[in-house]
Amino acid sequence: MSIWRVLLAIFFPPLAVLDKGCGSVVIVFILWLCGWIPGVIAALIILNNPNR
Repeated sequence: MSIWRVLLAIFFPPLAVLDKGCGSVVIVFILWLCGWIPGVIAALIILNNPNR
């Protein structure tokens, strides 16, 4: 996980998980619309997952 991905996850979470699949983008986008913090947390968890 690079520093650029982390910064992108903080400022615009759906864009940070764009290469992780459509489902991840949709989930992060919905959480981001519900609130900034849930979207950031979800994006960081998805980016930190070594299996994907």
